[in-house]
Amino acid sequence: MEAGEAPKNDLLGILLESNSGDHGMSTKDVIEECRLFNFAGQETTADLLVWTMIMLSLHKKWQDQARQEILQMSMILNEVLRLYPPGILLGRTIEKETKLDEEVTLPGGAQVVIPTLMVHRDPKLWGEDVNEFKPERFADGISKATKNQVSFLPFGWGPRFCPGQNFALMEAKMALVLILRRFSFELSPTYTHAPHTVLTLHPQFGAPLIFHTLQDQ
Repeated sequence: MEAGEAPKNDLLGILLESNSGDHGMSTKDVIEECRLFNFAGQETTADLLVWTMIMLSLHKKWQDQARQEILQMSMILNEVLRLYPPGILLGRTIEKETKLDEEVTLPGGAQVVIPTLMVHRDPKLWGEDVNEFKPERFADGISKATKNQVSFLPFGWGPRFCPGQNFALMEAKMALVLILRRFSFELSPTYTHAPHTVLTLHPQFGAPLIFHTLQDQ
């Protein structure tokens, strides 16, 4: 960068350029931003793809339906995000005293944590089949599936809604289309179902899959 030869048309280049001068980002800030982009933009989408592959392996009819009709993909991804959201908790800090109703007032500085996974699996909100993989819940969209309640939070909600939602879903759909066009797949007998959280929710022991090229079947 000092020699004027560093590229400035990618994320790292833009961050490093912003780091120059007296009022730029510190080196620590740049490193933390890179970590955040990797976590928010790569780790979460990878988790979504892995859980989707697992669910499609366990429920072959949806694998076939997604292959035949791409519109089924949104239903499938939403149901996977409901059952296995990458972030199982959603935390926020109250900046100033906020009155929710006549009985509840939150003081400034309070930490509020929403247990996303518990909301997504609450039978009072989703029905007694809440733990079953049923993409048809979302056949008529998210509003119908949630009965217009704030009960589907894989990307947060309100003004802090994740700006990368559309990109992440498009990326996941593209990857799945490329896979489904060429392969069918199933879980290896060595697979152990063990959802585990280390920042994001992922299979603790991985997701060993067996792929079959479609022309060989």
